[in-house]
Amino acid sequence: MPDPSATGSRAAPAAISGIEVMRGVGAVRAKPFWADAWERVIRRPGAVFGLCWIGLVAFFAVFAPLVANAHPVTYVDDAGRHWPLLAHLTPSDWMLLVGAVLGVPWVFLGPRSLRRSQRLGILVTCALQGGAIVLLAGFLADWAEDADRAAWLRGIARGPNGAAWAAAAVAVPVTLLAALVPTVDARRYRFGAVALAAAAAFLAAAFAGGAELVNFERYLDDERSGRIREVTWAPVPWSPQYTRSDMVAKAPGTRVADIPSMAEYRDTPFGERRLLLGSDALGGDVLSQLLWACRLSISIGFVSTGISVLIGVTLGAVMGYFGGKVDFFLFRLVEIFMAVPVLFLLIVAAGVLPRNTYVMMAIIGCFSWTGAARFTRAEFLKLRGQDFVQAARATGLPVSKILFRHMLPNGVTPVLVDASFAIAAAISVEATLSYLGLGPDGQASWGKLLSSATAATGTFVWWLAVFPGAAIFLSVLSYNLLGEAMRDAIDPKLRKAAH
Repeated sequence: MPDPSATGSRAAPAAISGIEVMRGVGAVRAKPFWADAWERVIRRPGAVFGLCWIGLVAFFAVFAPLVANAHPVTYVDDAGRHWPLLAHLTPSDWMLLVGAVLGVPWVFLGPRSLRRSQRLGILVTCALQGGAIVLLAGFLADWAEDADRAAWLRGIARGPNGAAWAAAAVAVPVTLLAALVPTVDARRYRFGAVALAAAAAFLAAAFAGGAELVNFERYLDDERSGRIREVTWAPVPWSPQYTRSDMVAKAPGTRVADIPSMAEYRDTPFGERRLLLGSDALGGDVLSQLLWACRLSISIGFVSTGISVLIGVTLGAVMGYFGGKVDFFLFRLVEIFMAVPVLFLLIVAAGVLPRNTYVMMAIIGCFSWTGAARFTRAEFLKLRGQDFVQAARATGLPVSKILFRHMLPNGVTPVLVDASFAIAAAISVEATLSYLGLGPDGQASWGKLLSSATAATGTFVWWLAVFPGAAIFLSVLSYNLLGEAMRDAIDPKLRKAAH
């Protein structure tokens, strides 16, 4: 009889007795739920494509100031070496760079005594803490400099250390609140992380420069005259706010030296630069605006969805756990918010409220939580009669721990799938508002670029429709593909159907 190993066929499994089965001989350890779901997600080519595109957008959202900037990275003159690009980074730019450089290794290579979910929780808490410090410090400094404030307060705010005082006044209470968030039981990790985030946010808010738009041609003139040596430009040497009237609607690939007003730079290295994706109807570089708009897209999608998930999960958990009259009255509230058209509300808000990113995030988040609430309610209605919930009640655990420590991990999966679709919807809403001219002021946006395809020139400019339109389409498609893959991976009925 031929040897199975010689023919490459698989040998029949050895027979084992019932006693060996009872002892666990031959048993295969089951994979954890999320590990198994993640493996199923990454088997889908559409989900892999979506993750790659989302990762690319996130990369440029963080590193856009270093990739596309009108300030040189560095140059040397008689006074020494200067770093103008770094000097003009905003506190938000610095926090994003620090978070990306330190946060990603922390999540994947952090201490093994903490689970990856715990490390991710610490990172999210520190990100919220740092963002709050930078944002509130800027608001406090602007408020203190107002002419209506007391003379001594204006003196501090307008003094050389005014930004540092504002950052310190905000950092202390925000850090104390962040330290109370129960991300992990090990206090050394929790307190150490929030202390490091507080220090980084304080330094950024107190000493970082600003993204002031400057006519970067002075660098070119100094370089041509010999006052500047060894100039190193960013890969895309244009800022998204920089425009020129003689650069209106230039086709992709246009050389800088071919622009009549820049013919004087024909013999310089800068003259050989090209507008890779052309220019818009105002004379701004399209590529730099596309890269910087990644930041607006990511922030609108994740922050607004985070707000909606927080509100929806909280109210849905209360409705599903208590039921009865509590469920009745809160679900009427859900129905009221479901009837509010978010897009029209944003259009009205653009006329009466400041047109900035924070207002848009707040409105989208506070009026789009109904889906998360309904999913959470349905899951908690099923879970509240389970044995582990009854045991938690019998032991006298507080309601907050029963809801969010025991029940939420078992009922959060539909919410995560819904959140993926919600991010895509938020990106579409922001692009629609920007297309209508009601988006955030002073920020690059894919929708704003798309609207300029025919708005100012009177003729159709194809590159202003193709490139930003493709960015919007691919972003929305990626989140939808990822959401569908997650839904199929965690739904046992769909998993059985696939087999």
